[in-house]
This record gives sequence, C-alpha cells and structure tokens, in this order.
Amino acid sequence: MKLAKLGDICTLNYGRSLRGYSPEPDSHLPVRVFGTNGPIGWSREALTDEPTIIIGRKGAYRGVHYSEFPSWTIDTAYYLELSVSNVDLKWLYYRLMLLDINSMDSGSAIPSTKREDFYSSRVQVPEINIQRRVVNALSSYDDLIENNQRRTQLLEESARLLYKEWFVHLRFPGHEHVKVTNGVPEGWERLPLGDLITLQRGFDLPVSKRVEGEVPIYASTGITGYHAESKVSGPGVVTGRSGSLGHVMYVSDDYWPLNTTLWIKDFKKIKPHFARHLLANLHLEQYNGGAAVPTLNRNDVHRIQALFPPSMLLSLFEEQALDLYRQVDVLTKTNERLAKARDLLLPKLMSGELAA
Repeated sequence: MKLAKLGDICTLNYGRSLRGYSPEPDSHLPVRVFGTNGPIGWSREALTDEPTIIIGRKGAYRGVHYSEFPSWTIDTAYYLELSVSNVDLKWLYYRLMLLDINSMDSGSAIPSTKREDFYSSRVQVPEINIQRRVVNALSSYDDLIENNQRRTQLLEESARLLYKEWFVHLRFPGHEHVKVTNGVPEGWERLPLGDLITLQRGFDLPVSKRVEGEVPIYASTGITGYHAESKVSGPGVVTGRSGSLGHVMYVSDDYWPLNTTLWIKDFKKIKPHFARHLLANLHLEQYNGGAAVPTLNRNDVHRIQALFPPSMLLSLFEEQALDLYRQVDVLTKTNERLAKARDLLLPKLMSGELAA
C-alpha cells in the first residue's frame, strides 16, 4: 500500500444550481440530482456524463454518494473526478465512506467541507488489482440493494399513478356519474391544508449526541443515520423544511425528524398514504420563503387549498396503497440489513484484515 493525499489523486468540482428539477421520478426526467446528503430529485439534463462520487459541501450532515450514471450535483455539494489511473473510482467511494466528512467543519454559520481540508486527508492506496477485488466483494451487496431499490420505485410509481388518476385527473371509481363544478366533484370539498393535517418542525440532534441504534434519522432528503431514541411514533410523513424542499417521505416505523424537516403531527381528516401523495403533488418547493437557504414556512403550507374527497374514496385508496407500501417496507428493511452487513465488512477489507 502507498500513502497518498486525496488532493493528489482526485479533484472536487463545485456543483451548480438547478431550477425546475422534480422531487419525484418521471420517465421524461432520467437524470438523478444530488445534494449535500444524497439524491434529491430528477432532471432532464446531466452536469456530468461519467460515473462520479458526490461529496456534501454544506450542512450539518454531509454525505458521500456514488452515481454510476449521468447525474447533476447542485451547488451544496461537490462532484469528484479522478486525476490518476491507478485508483478505481468505486474503490475510492468505498474508502471515502470511512472518512469523517462531517468533521471537516469550516467554522462558519453553516458547516461546510473545504476542499483544502479534503485534499490534505491521506489514504492508504493498495495495488489496483486489490482495489478491484474489494470493489467486487462490496458491490455484490450494492447490486442487491440497487435491485431492491428498482423494485421499490416501481411499487411507489404504481401508488403515485393511482393517486394522480383518482385525485388529480379525477378519474376515480364512479367518476362518470359525478357532476364536477369549478374543478370540484360533487361530494368533495376544497379546504385549507391545515384543516386536513398539522405540520410541525423537526428536532435538533447534533451528530455528537447521536447514539448508535435502530431509529432512522430523517433530514430534508431522507435518512441521514440512525439513533437509539425515537422522537415521533410511526407511521408518519416528512418533508423538507430547510435546504432542500419538495421531497416527501412516508415513514412506517418510529423515527426522529431533524429540524431541517416538517413532519405531520396530526392527521386530522386524512391518513398517511394519502397525505404523502397530497403533499408531493403540491410541489412544495414553489413555496420557498428563504433567501440564501431555501426554507418552507409551515403556516404558508397550512393555507394552501386542497381537494378533500369523500371518506369512502379515501378508505379505498388507503387500502390499495397500504398493500403496495407493505411490499416497499419489506424491501426497505432488507436493504437496511444489506447496507449494515456491507458496512461491517467495509473497514476490514480496506485495512486488509480480510482478503477480498
């Protein structure tokens, strides 16, 4: 093995701001968009056509992510390019998973990763054939995870299409016999969102106070880690409040929503699956009230007018969506176990304690 500075083997490029990307996947939007702690949406256009590693640049939690396909990295993150030929990109991704990016704190009001700090970090680089054997061993876990993620996307897409068919295009069961006036079917109501749900700001949980456990910690774009204590009982719905807006997540079990999120404290008239799709179709990113940092004010969201269907239709949708999301839950838990097994193996392979 050779000891090398990261600055000698790779370059970090600033991401670029991107308007109009969708938090939800679409057949016309094939490119994954990444932010400081992971995927945040989909775009028509790619910033880089090559596989790359995404490094979080701004925020209390800054992750390391890998994209095999063309992608777009927004300006809260960097995308990485190799400068040498004796390093395998995916090996470097696995090695960077062991690097504590969040300890690289510039000391500014918003924690950030400086390129100088990153470049000065040193890693042990084995021969390229050893790197590739390590990648093959770890990729077997990631391939299974990716396959499950594709199945999850298909199930979630089925639920999205069902919601849109019934509650956006208004082609719900029996719609042929229902009169529609000013876009409101007979028996439906247009109500402020605050009459249907109550949104609440999430809770602080600094990295230094997290205790390893099974409870997922949710930031504005998804799970950022696990903790020993939950703050909210599941099932629930979470969306971004600060930093990244528009991504809406259903949570099946107890969880901890961070202060960069809004979570549904009270399902007054609707249930979680319907609420998740209702919020997603409101495109909450358009209600950004922040200047430097995108921010969502829950009071503004509570005032948004939404269609409220009859209880029989709500129950029918919830029943069908529940079946789809039960399958999603099984796949998600399987992926969590696979990721934990991979992460246990990772340091042993990197150190040479285990031979690939």
